[in-house]
Amino acid sequence: MEEKTPKKSELKKACINCGAELLYAPRTTELKCGYCAHTETISTSKNGFEELELRSYLSEMGGQSHSEEITMLHCKNCGANQHVGEHYKSLHCIYCSMPLIVEDAYKEEWIVPGAVLPFQIDQKKAHQVFKKWVKSLWFAPNKLKKATLDPQNTKGLYAPYWTFDAQLFATYTGQRGEYYYVTKTVGSGSKKRTTTERRTRWYPANGTIKGFVDDTLTKASKQKTGLIPRKIARWNLKLLQPFDSSYLAGFVTEKYTIPLKKGHLEAQKEARIIAERWAKRAIGGDTQRVSSLDMKLTEETFKHILLPVYISAYTFKEKRYNFFVNGQTGNIAGQRPYSFWKIFFFVLAILFVIFAIYFFINKGYI
Repeated sequence: MEEKTPKKSELKKACINCGAELLYAPRTTELKCGYCAHTETISTSKNGFEELELRSYLSEMGGQSHSEEITMLHCKNCGANQHVGEHYKSLHCIYCSMPLIVEDAYKEEWIVPGAVLPFQIDQKKAHQVFKKWVKSLWFAPNKLKKATLDPQNTKGLYAPYWTFDAQLFATYTGQRGEYYYVTKTVGSGSKKRTTTERRTRWYPANGTIKGFVDDTLTKASKQKTGLIPRKIARWNLKLLQPFDSSYLAGFVTEKYTIPLKKGHLEAQKEARIIAERWAKRAIGGDTQRVSSLDMKLTEETFKHILLPVYISAYTFKEKRYNFFVNGQTGNIAGQRPYSFWKIFFFVLAILFVIFAIYFFINKGYI
Protein backbone atom coordinates (compact mmCIF):
# COMPACT_ATOMS: atom_id res chain seq x y z
CA MET A 1 0.00 0.00 0.00
CA GLU A 2 1.32 3.43 -0.94
CA GLU A 3 1.93 5.64 2.07
CA LYS A 4 0.00 8.89 1.97
CA THR A 5 2.10 12.04 2.34
CA PRO A 6 0.77 14.30 5.10
CA LYS A 7 -0.79 17.57 4.01
CA LYS A 8 1.04 20.77 4.89
CA SER A 9 -1.59 21.90 7.40
CA GLU A 10 -1.38 18.58 9.27
CA LEU A 11 2.41 18.27 9.64
CA LYS A 12 3.64 18.19 13.26
CA LYS A 13 7.11 19.24 14.33
CA ALA A 14 8.68 17.33 17.19
CA CYS A 15 11.31 18.70 19.54
CA ILE A 16 14.75 17.38 18.60
CA ASN A 17 15.67 17.17 22.29
CA CYS A 18 12.72 15.41 23.93
CA GLY A 19 10.33 14.51 21.12
CA ALA A 20 7.41 16.61 22.44
CA GLU A 21 5.36 18.67 20.02
CA LEU A 22 6.62 22.18 19.32
CA LEU A 23 3.97 24.89 19.78
CA TYR A 24 3.80 28.41 18.41
CA ALA A 25 4.96 31.07 20.91
CA PRO A 26 2.80 34.24 20.59
CA ARG A 27 4.55 37.53 19.70
CA THR A 28 7.43 35.62 18.11
CA THR A 29 8.36 33.79 14.93
CA GLU A 30 9.33 30.71 16.93
CA LEU A 31 8.06 27.27 17.83
CA LYS A 32 8.75 26.36 21.45
CA CYS A 33 8.80 23.09 23.36
CA GLY A 34 6.71 23.29 26.52
CA TYR A 35 8.83 20.64 28.25
CA CYS A 36 12.48 21.52 27.62
CA ALA A 37 12.07 25.10 26.26
CA HIS A 38 13.87 24.28 22.99
CA THR A 39 12.94 26.74 20.21
CA GLU A 40 12.98 26.69 16.42
CA THR A 41 12.56 29.66 14.11
CA ILE A 42 9.66 29.73 11.67
CA SER A 43 11.07 30.49 8.25
CA THR A 44 9.44 33.60 6.80
CA SER A 45 8.27 33.40 3.19
CA LYS A 46 9.98 35.91 0.89
CA ASN A 47 7.26 35.63 -1.73
CA GLY A 48 4.66 37.59 0.26
CA PHE A 49 0.95 36.93 0.00
CA GLU A 50 -0.59 35.12 -2.90
CA GLU A 51 -3.76 36.89 -4.03
CA LEU A 52 -6.07 34.44 -5.82
CA GLU A 53 -8.04 35.48 -8.90
CA LEU A 54 -11.67 35.63 -7.80
CA ARG A 55 -13.65 34.82 -10.94
CA SER A 56 -12.04 31.45 -11.54
CA TYR A 57 -12.67 30.46 -7.91
CA LEU A 58 -16.36 31.28 -8.18
CA SER A 59 -16.58 28.49 -10.75
CA GLU A 60 -16.46 24.87 -9.63
CA MET A 61 -13.22 24.16 -11.45
CA GLY A 62 -11.39 27.15 -10.03
CA GLY A 63 -12.15 26.08 -6.48
CA GLN A 64 -10.14 22.89 -6.90
CA SER A 65 -6.76 24.63 -7.06
CA HIS A 66 -4.95 25.84 -3.93
CA SER A 67 -7.07 23.46 -1.87
CA GLU A 68 -6.15 20.54 0.35
CA GLU A 69 -7.69 17.99 2.67
CA ILE A 70 -7.73 18.51 6.44
CA THR A 71 -9.15 16.59 9.38
CA MET A 72 -12.23 18.21 10.91
CA LEU A 73 -14.32 17.70 14.04
CA HIS A 74 -17.94 18.87 13.95
CA CYS A 75 -19.64 20.06 17.13
CA LYS A 76 -23.15 18.59 17.19
CA ASN A 77 -24.21 21.12 19.81
CA CYS A 78 -23.37 24.49 18.19
CA GLY A 79 -22.35 23.49 14.66
CA ALA A 80 -18.76 24.75 14.68
CA ASN A 81 -16.29 22.94 12.41
CA GLN A 82 -12.86 22.74 14.01
CA HIS A 83 -9.45 21.45 13.05
CA VAL A 84 -7.75 20.33 16.28
CA GLY A 85 -4.06 19.47 16.41
CA GLU A 86 -3.05 15.88 16.97
CA HIS A 87 -1.73 16.53 20.48
CA TYR A 88 -4.10 19.34 21.48
CA LYS A 89 -4.83 18.89 25.18
CA SER A 90 -8.59 19.49 25.27
CA LEU A 91 -10.98 17.88 22.81
CA HIS A 92 -13.87 20.18 23.64
CA CYS A 93 -15.64 22.63 21.37
CA ILE A 94 -13.99 26.03 21.47
CA TYR A 95 -17.39 27.77 21.44
CA CYS A 96 -19.61 25.76 23.75
CA SER A 97 -17.20 23.44 25.65
CA MET A 98 -19.14 20.33 24.65
CA PRO A 99 -16.97 17.22 24.13
CA LEU A 100 -15.80 16.52 20.57
CA ILE A 101 -15.83 12.87 19.58
CA VAL A 102 -12.56 11.87 17.91
CA GLU A 103 -14.24 8.91 16.21
CA ASP A 104 -16.48 11.38 14.35
CA ALA A 105 -13.50 13.09 12.67
CA TYR A 106 -13.80 13.44 8.90
CA LYS A 107 -11.76 14.71 5.97
CA GLU A 108 -12.78 17.83 4.10
CA GLU A 109 -11.35 20.07 1.41
CA TRP A 110 -10.65 23.73 2.09
CA ILE A 111 -9.04 26.59 0.22
CA VAL A 112 -5.59 26.85 1.78
CA PRO A 113 -5.22 30.07 3.82
CA GLY A 114 -3.19 32.72 2.05
CA ALA A 115 -2.23 34.53 5.25
CA VAL A 116 -2.36 34.25 9.02
CA LEU A 117 -2.24 36.87 11.76
CA PRO A 118 -0.20 35.19 14.53
CA PHE A 119 -1.29 35.53 18.15
CA GLN A 120 0.30 38.55 19.80
CA ILE A 121 -0.78 37.73 23.36
CA ASP A 122 -0.45 34.33 25.00
CA GLN A 123 -3.08 32.34 26.89
CA LYS A 124 -1.84 33.58 30.26
CA LYS A 125 -2.29 37.22 29.27
CA ALA A 126 -5.68 36.54 27.68
CA HIS A 127 -6.82 34.78 30.83
CA GLN A 128 -5.69 37.74 32.95
CA VAL A 129 -7.71 40.10 30.73
CA PHE A 130 -10.76 37.85 31.07
CA LYS A 131 -10.33 37.48 34.83
CA LYS A 132 -9.98 41.25 35.35
CA TRP A 133 -13.06 41.88 33.23
CA VAL A 134 -15.16 39.36 35.17
CA LYS A 135 -14.10 40.93 38.48
CA SER A 136 -15.36 44.30 37.24
CA LEU A 137 -18.85 42.97 36.46
CA TRP A 138 -21.61 44.01 38.82
CA PHE A 139 -23.97 41.28 40.03
CA ALA A 140 -21.97 38.47 38.37
CA PRO A 141 -22.69 35.00 39.83
CA ASN A 142 -19.99 33.65 42.15
CA LYS A 143 -19.73 30.57 39.94
CA LEU A 144 -18.65 32.76 37.04
CA LYS A 145 -15.87 34.34 39.11
CA LYS A 146 -14.73 30.88 40.23
CA ALA A 147 -14.67 29.75 36.60
CA THR A 148 -12.00 32.34 35.84
CA LEU A 149 -9.56 30.55 38.16
CA ASP A 150 -8.82 27.86 35.56
CA PRO A 151 -6.74 29.16 32.61
CA GLN A 152 -7.72 26.06 30.60
CA ASN A 153 -11.19 27.61 30.21
CA THR A 154 -9.62 30.23 27.93
CA LYS A 155 -8.70 28.73 24.55
CA GLY A 156 -7.05 30.16 21.46
CA LEU A 157 -8.80 29.97 18.09
CA TYR A 158 -7.83 30.98 14.56
CA ALA A 159 -11.08 32.22 13.03
CA PRO A 160 -11.51 32.23 9.23
CA TYR A 161 -12.21 35.39 7.24
CA TRP A 162 -12.25 36.38 3.58
CA THR A 163 -10.47 39.48 2.29
CA PHE A 164 -11.12 40.97 -1.14
CA ASP A 165 -9.13 43.39 -3.29
CA ALA A 166 -10.44 45.15 -6.40
CA GLN A 167 -10.10 48.12 -8.69
CA LEU A 168 -13.23 50.23 -8.25
CA PHE A 169 -14.74 52.51 -10.89
CA ALA A 170 -18.09 54.28 -10.52
CA THR A 171 -20.15 57.10 -12.00
CA TYR A 172 -22.43 59.08 -9.73
CA THR A 173 -25.04 61.80 -9.66
CA GLY A 174 -26.05 63.78 -6.63
CA GLN A 175 -26.16 67.20 -5.01
CA ARG A 176 -23.65 69.42 -3.27
CA GLY A 177 -25.00 71.35 -0.30
CA GLU A 178 -23.57 74.69 0.81
CA TYR A 179 -24.62 76.25 4.10
CA TYR A 180 -25.76 79.82 4.47
CA TYR A 181 -27.23 81.60 7.46
CA VAL A 182 -30.33 83.75 7.85
CA THR A 183 -30.84 86.10 10.77
CA LYS A 184 -34.40 86.95 11.77
CA THR A 185 -36.31 88.48 14.66
CA VAL A 186 -38.93 86.51 16.53
CA GLY A 187 -41.30 87.45 19.34
CA SER A 188 -42.44 90.92 20.34
CA GLY A 189 -42.05 93.38 23.13
CA SER A 190 -39.82 92.24 25.98
CA LYS A 191 -39.70 88.73 24.44
CA LYS A 192 -38.33 89.98 21.16
CA ARG A 193 -35.07 88.25 20.19
CA THR A 194 -32.82 87.59 17.22
CA THR A 195 -32.07 84.07 15.99
CA THR A 196 -29.81 82.68 13.28
CA GLU A 197 -30.91 79.72 11.18
CA ARG A 198 -28.67 77.54 9.08
CA ARG A 199 -30.01 76.69 5.65
CA THR A 200 -28.65 74.77 2.68
CA ARG A 201 -28.42 75.63 -1.00
CA TRP A 202 -28.29 72.53 -3.21
CA TYR A 203 -26.45 72.30 -6.51
CA PRO A 204 -26.44 69.36 -8.96
CA ALA A 205 -23.27 67.28 -9.09
CA ASN A 206 -22.02 64.32 -11.10
CA GLY A 207 -18.73 62.69 -11.95
CA THR A 208 -16.60 59.55 -11.78
CA ILE A 209 -14.48 58.00 -9.05
CA LYS A 210 -11.88 55.26 -9.15
CA GLY A 211 -9.37 53.67 -6.84
CA PHE A 212 -8.06 50.47 -5.28
CA VAL A 213 -10.13 48.78 -2.57
CA ASP A 214 -7.72 46.86 -0.35
CA ASP A 215 -8.48 44.00 2.06
CA THR A 216 -12.25 44.29 2.44
CA LEU A 217 -12.80 41.95 5.39
CA THR A 218 -15.84 39.65 5.69
CA LYS A 219 -16.44 36.82 8.15
CA ALA A 220 -16.23 33.27 6.83
CA SER A 221 -17.91 31.28 9.61
CA LYS A 222 -21.21 31.29 11.38
CA GLN A 223 -22.47 29.21 14.29
CA LYS A 224 -25.89 29.02 15.89
CA THR A 225 -24.46 30.96 18.83
CA GLY A 226 -21.06 32.15 19.99
CA LEU A 227 -20.50 34.68 17.20
CA ILE A 228 -17.42 36.85 17.59
CA PRO A 229 -18.71 40.33 18.57
CA ARG A 230 -18.12 43.19 16.13
CA LYS A 231 -16.67 45.16 19.05
CA ILE A 232 -13.50 43.05 19.12
CA ALA A 233 -13.44 41.92 15.46
CA ARG A 234 -10.85 44.52 14.52
CA TRP A 235 -7.33 43.50 13.67
CA ASN A 236 -4.34 45.30 12.17
CA LEU A 237 -4.08 43.39 8.88
CA LYS A 238 -0.73 45.01 8.15
CA LEU A 239 0.73 42.40 10.51
CA LEU A 240 -0.53 39.48 8.42
CA GLN A 241 2.10 36.86 7.63
CA PRO A 242 2.21 34.51 4.63
CA PHE A 243 0.50 31.30 5.72
CA ASP A 244 2.65 28.75 7.50
CA SER A 245 1.00 25.90 9.42
CA SER A 246 3.62 26.35 12.17
CA TYR A 247 1.66 29.36 13.46
CA LEU A 248 -1.32 27.05 14.11
CA ALA A 249 0.56 24.69 16.45
CA GLY A 250 -1.17 24.59 19.85
CA PHE A 251 -4.34 26.37 18.71
CA VAL A 252 -7.70 25.33 17.29
CA THR A 253 -8.36 26.32 13.67
CA GLU A 254 -11.94 26.81 12.51
CA LYS A 255 -12.94 25.99 8.95
CA TYR A 256 -15.00 28.48 7.00
CA THR A 257 -18.73 27.69 6.68
CA ILE A 258 -19.70 30.81 4.73
CA PRO A 259 -18.79 30.05 1.10
CA LEU A 260 -16.60 32.33 -0.98
CA LYS A 261 -19.55 33.42 -3.15
CA LYS A 262 -21.53 34.69 -0.16
CA GLY A 263 -18.46 36.38 1.28
CA HIS A 264 -17.99 38.13 -2.07
CA LEU A 265 -21.56 39.46 -1.96
CA GLU A 266 -20.88 40.96 1.48
CA ALA A 267 -17.64 42.48 0.16
CA GLN A 268 -19.57 44.10 -2.68
CA LYS A 269 -21.86 45.78 -0.14
CA GLU A 270 -18.81 47.11 1.69
CA ALA A 271 -17.31 48.28 -1.61
CA ARG A 272 -20.49 50.21 -2.36
CA ILE A 273 -20.27 51.97 1.02
CA ILE A 274 -16.68 52.90 0.18
CA ALA A 275 -17.75 54.16 -3.27
CA GLU A 276 -20.47 56.35 -1.74
CA ARG A 277 -17.92 57.79 0.69
CA TRP A 278 -15.55 58.55 -2.18
CA ALA A 279 -18.39 60.13 -4.19
CA LYS A 280 -19.32 62.43 -1.31
CA ARG A 281 -15.71 63.45 -0.94
CA ALA A 282 -15.56 64.23 -4.68
CA ILE A 283 -18.81 66.24 -4.57
CA GLY A 284 -17.40 68.47 -1.83
CA GLY A 285 -19.29 71.35 -0.24
CA ASP A 286 -20.62 71.32 3.31
CA THR A 287 -22.93 68.34 2.88
CA GLN A 288 -23.71 65.90 0.09
CA ARG A 289 -26.40 63.67 -1.36
CA VAL A 290 -25.72 60.72 -3.66
CA SER A 291 -28.82 59.92 -5.70
CA SER A 292 -27.36 57.31 -8.08
CA LEU A 293 -24.19 55.24 -8.17
CA ASP A 294 -23.15 52.86 -10.95
CA MET A 295 -20.25 50.80 -9.59
CA LYS A 296 -17.96 48.31 -11.33
CA LEU A 297 -15.28 46.14 -9.73
CA THR A 298 -12.44 44.71 -11.81
CA GLU A 299 -9.22 42.75 -11.21
CA GLU A 300 -10.85 41.15 -8.16
CA THR A 301 -8.70 38.91 -5.97
CA PHE A 302 -9.20 37.33 -2.56
CA LYS A 303 -7.44 35.60 0.32
CA HIS A 304 -8.62 33.12 2.92
CA ILE A 305 -7.04 34.37 6.15
CA LEU A 306 -6.96 33.23 9.78
CA LEU A 307 -7.30 35.75 12.64
CA PRO A 308 -6.57 35.15 16.36
CA VAL A 309 -9.13 35.20 19.18
CA TYR A 310 -9.35 33.65 22.63
CA ILE A 311 -12.70 32.22 23.74
CA SER A 312 -14.08 31.23 27.12
CA ALA A 313 -17.46 29.49 27.35
CA TYR A 314 -19.54 29.34 30.51
CA THR A 315 -22.95 27.74 31.21
CA PHE A 316 -25.21 29.27 33.86
CA LYS A 317 -28.71 27.92 34.50
CA GLU A 318 -28.66 25.92 31.27
CA LYS A 319 -27.77 28.98 29.17
CA ARG A 320 -24.39 29.33 27.49
CA TYR A 321 -22.38 32.54 27.58
CA ASN A 322 -19.32 33.23 25.42
CA PHE A 323 -16.52 35.66 26.18
CA PHE A 324 -13.99 36.76 23.56
CA VAL A 325 -10.52 38.32 23.76
CA ASN A 326 -8.90 39.65 20.58
CA GLY A 327 -5.67 37.65 20.21
CA GLN A 328 -3.83 40.67 18.82
CA THR A 329 -5.12 43.68 20.78
CA GLY A 330 -6.40 42.13 24.03
CA ASN A 331 -9.81 43.81 23.67
CA ILE A 332 -12.60 41.86 25.36
CA ALA A 333 -16.34 41.50 24.81
CA GLY A 334 -19.03 38.99 25.59
CA GLN A 335 -22.34 38.14 27.17
CA ARG A 336 -22.67 37.84 30.90
CA PRO A 337 -25.14 36.26 33.35
CA TYR A 338 -26.61 38.09 36.33
CA SER A 339 -27.12 36.78 39.84
CA PHE A 340 -30.77 37.16 40.86
CA TRP A 341 -29.95 37.03 44.56
CA LYS A 342 -27.23 39.69 44.34
CA ILE A 343 -29.63 42.04 42.58
CA PHE A 344 -32.40 41.16 45.05
CA PHE A 345 -30.30 41.91 48.14
CA PHE A 346 -28.90 45.08 46.53
CA VAL A 347 -32.42 46.40 45.92
CA LEU A 348 -33.40 45.30 49.44
CA ALA A 349 -30.44 47.24 50.86
CA ILE A 350 -31.44 50.38 48.95
CA LEU A 351 -35.02 50.11 50.22
CA PHE A 352 -33.70 49.65 53.77
CA VAL A 353 -31.56 52.80 53.49
CA ILE A 354 -34.52 54.78 52.11
CA PHE A 355 -36.72 53.50 54.94
CA ALA A 356 -34.07 54.34 57.54
CA ILE A 357 -33.69 57.91 56.23
CA TYR A 358 -37.46 58.36 56.21
CA PHE A 359 -37.69 56.96 59.76
CA PHE A 360 -35.02 59.30 61.17
CA ILE A 361 -36.52 62.33 59.41
CA ASN A 362 -39.95 61.44 60.74
CA LYS A 363 -38.56 61.14 64.28
CA GLY A 364 -36.82 64.46 63.97
CA TYR A 365 -33.31 63.00 64.23
CA ILE A 366 -32.36 64.55 60.89
